[in-house]
Amino acid sequence: MMHSALSRWTMSYFAAALFFFVGAQVLMVVGYGFPSAAAEAPETLVVVHMITIGWLSLLMCGALFQFLPVLIARPLRGEGLVLPALLCLLAGLVCLLGGFLEVSGAIETGVPLLAWAGVLLPVGFAIAAGVLGGTLWGARLPFPARFVTVGLLSVLATAVLGALFALQLSGRLPALAELDFRTQALPVHIAVGLGGWLSFSAIGVSYRLLPMFMLSPDKERRSSKIVWWAGAIALLLMALAAPLASLFGTPDVTVSARILAVQLGGVSLIFYGADLAFFYRHRKRRAVELNSHAAKGAFLALALSAAMLLTLLASGTLEKHAEALLYLVAFGWLSGLGLSQLYKIVPFLTWLECYGPVMGKKPTPRVQDLVAEPRDRVWFAVYFLSVTVGAAALLAEQPSLFRIATGGTLLASLAIVSELVLARSLKNVPYAQRSPEGAVPPRLFLPRTH
Repeated sequence: MMHSALSRWTMSYFAAALFFFVGAQVLMVVGYGFPSAAAEAPETLVVVHMITIGWLSLLMCGALFQFLPVLIARPLRGEGLVLPALLCLLAGLVCLLGGFLEVSGAIETGVPLLAWAGVLLPVGFAIAAGVLGGTLWGARLPFPARFVTVGLLSVLATAVLGALFALQLSGRLPALAELDFRTQALPVHIAVGLGGWLSFSAIGVSYRLLPMFMLSPDKERRSSKIVWWAGAIALLLMALAAPLASLFGTPDVTVSARILAVQLGGVSLIFYGADLAFFYRHRKRRAVELNSHAAKGAFLALALSAAMLLTLLASGTLEKHAEALLYLVAFGWLSGLGLSQLYKIVPFLTWLECYGPVMGKKPTPRVQDLVAEPRDRVWFAVYFLSVTVGAAALLAEQPSLFRIATGGTLLASLAIVSELVLARSLKNVPYAQRSPEGAVPPRLFLPRTH
């Protein structure tokens, strides 16, 4: 990693992602969207897609553009397409959010925003997947990269389904108006998006980042193979459940396929937990840094999400409390892991960009000197505690308590983002070490012009 090329636009992806993350939480604090509005209301869809596309998907794309070449030890192919992918995704997301606002009656533009979103977003994801897939093509795939491969297939499926939803809602394709997408396609859209694209990719990246940052053994293990196979088959069953029902002419096939998918997903998570315990227990770096400590909160949220899913299924209340489950997955597991790893990735890449060229020639600070871990521990604790309270508030149908809890996540998120800005600006580095001769301070979120 020390000698690998830095992705020019990764920080831009991260900056845009954090903007949408904070913006979505602001809307939630003021009561915009669920639970103040219905789960299917346009206002809720605005917040949901700010989180899933604006925050989590842009974060994942930025991370993969940087770390996929590290996973397979070969340079990124088609790097010139990384910026067009970002522009398409941002333009498509703005159109999508604007389209939802038009549906809600908040604005009126006279422009077919949802139709444009149905084109721009799939194009943006296709470009990103093409760059990443082209980099993978022909390479010998190490174990973590196999998760990413499944994630890329999942994002394409998710984008296609999302485009069909947008086009149906826009009324531009009358043939789609008669189809019941909500019943058949929406569960697939959610499961393949959150479970395949975001979660499976996150698991794959964690198989590389955790051992790298904690100096743990990263050889492929039998349990890791079970994680991949069980998870991949579970995703395939979720995607094919509805087509199988149509093929066999009975809805029971759909139910059976999804039950089996849940069981296999549980098996995958159990063995993933065993692998995580192995990484932490066999690390060579005895002092665990804050990013690895904070990641434990995300892993706990993932375990709680699985337990909640099983409980809701057993009690027959999944449909009633699905929003609480999705909130815990999105904010506890995915966002928690994203924030915890950004806390390491941003200083790490900043150090490489600024001090890598003079490493071994001039005295340089450590990567951990770019952040102030003692003062930031409390913010991660506040974040995960607030997420837990927020999920409980949704289960208890207490919207006021949920808004208070979201205020806690927003406060913690702003503090963590501020720390990332300070790290990027080298403000925590002692002045004498901040700018040794030959080191060039990085720009905040744009690449250098040379």
